[in-house]
Amino acid sequence: MKKMTTALTAGVLCLTPVLALAQDSNDPIVIPIHNWSSQIVMSNVVGQILEENGNAVEYVTTDSQAVYESVRLGDVTLELEVWEGAFGASFREALGKGGIVDVGDHNAVTREDWWYPMWTKEACPGLPDWEALNDCAELFATAETGEKGRYLDGPVDWLKHGQERVAALGMDFVVVNAGSAAALWAEIGAAEADQRPIVVFNWTPNFAEAVWPGEFVEFPAWEDGCDTDPAVGPNPDALYDCGNPATGYLKKAAWEGMEEKWPSAYAVLEQVSFTNPQIAEMAKLVDIDEMEPEEAAEAWLEANPDVWQSWVN
Repeated sequence: MKKMTTALTAGVLCLTPVLALAQDSNDPIVIPIHNWSSQIVMSNVVGQILEENGNAVEYVTTDSQAVYESVRLGDVTLELEVWEGAFGASFREALGKGGIVDVGDHNAVTREDWWYPMWTKEACPGLPDWEALNDCAELFATAETGEKGRYLDGPVDWLKHGQERVAALGMDFVVVNAGSAAALWAEIGAAEADQRPIVVFNWTPNFAEAVWPGEFVEFPAWEDGCDTDPAVGPNPDALYDCGNPATGYLKKAAWEGMEEKWPSAYAVLEQVSFTNPQIAEMAKLVDIDEMEPEEAAEAWLEANPDVWQSWVN
């Protein structure tokens, strides 16, 4: 790791007396890395704080759904971005098996769903209503989808259930999965050039909302059980016939043995909490400013000592 900033070092020095009574293991804390920028930068931010706290840290690339089983088994120590819409089901399943603990929520409120830039609304003025979108489906047709509209969903491993929703609501759309978050941004940028109507998977907090003003499609409101009980939602014979939670949580999770093995690091993790603008800024440092994640984390720490120093003092 590069030499830390003076501000970060000073902040962690303040931590030393507080944590002197707790001795952490010398084994590395394993932090997973996924395939979207805010999670990668956030993992490096927290990892750098923990390294200055005296902990060894190891980063591993991990599937964003399977990671909860890895945390539960102790192969991975923690997860910093548990998005309710994308990963709530996998998280709850792991909680039910035991071995993983809920370490609390970030201040951020999340939303993940079908989204369009504002120029699309000019072509389909009934938006954001999902039925109006369906009536405009031909505006989104491509050579790949024929007469039906194309919806560009997130990567397959994000398990956004776009195809299930299209089937449950009888929509005239074909779901195509993007290979990465970067592919989503490239698609929006390409559509911007000629103001071509487009509907893609997007989420907040995210830098994209500042670059391309837009709106989420309003589907039938989320209800608990929409993803598990066909009786919930407007279609009694199908799951996923509703939108994702409009005010979803963003949680932290940890292996249940972390608190005993790394008590001082666990105490820091309990305090960690990011807001929507802070997470959007992390993504921007990589996706717009083209920094490497480690460099972006150092820059964020140096610019925001008033945020993170309160977690370690």
